[in-house]
Amino acid sequence: MLEISGFGVALLFIIGGVGFIITTLLVGKALRPVRPNAEKETTYESGEDPVRSAWSIFNIRFYVVALIFLLFETELVFLFPWATVFADPEMNAETGGLWGVFSLTETFIFIGILFLGLIYVWANGMLDWVKPKAESRAFKSKIPLKAYAHINQKEYKVRKQDGTT
Repeated sequence: MLEISGFGVALLFIIGGVGFIITTLLVGKALRPVRPNAEKETTYESGEDPVRSAWSIFNIRFYVVALIFLLFETELVFLFPWATVFADPEMNAETGGLWGVFSLTETFIFIGILFLGLIYVWANGMLDWVKPKAESRAFKSKIPLKAYAHINQKEYKVRKQDGTT
């Protein structure tokens, strides 16, 4: 009788999983209808037709802000185990309360490091967006300003809703 080790069993499961995926993909390709047309080959984004090329340049700050957000969100997850350890009454009783003080101190050090990281990011301007400068455009009308003089001096009466002035 053939005996298989734990690694052999894991290898068989991997081979079986890959084989199942390949088989289902090939069966799907063989059975599905293939009817390409121009409508199906267009880019699809939330039901909107694309306005310009998908290869446009994005501001790198989108990615920087996303990475900073993920960094701080991920670090926040580490506070939950500390909260559990900090609130453990058995550990606090055995150490005379020193365990809770140690956990609280460690938590504040961790939050302080995160706060220093936030200050660093903020001080280096990584959270500031590049704001476009407003350009004042001098509009030159073909109509001279004198033509508007009589309109600007005329007094207009506003009619009320009941029709009186």
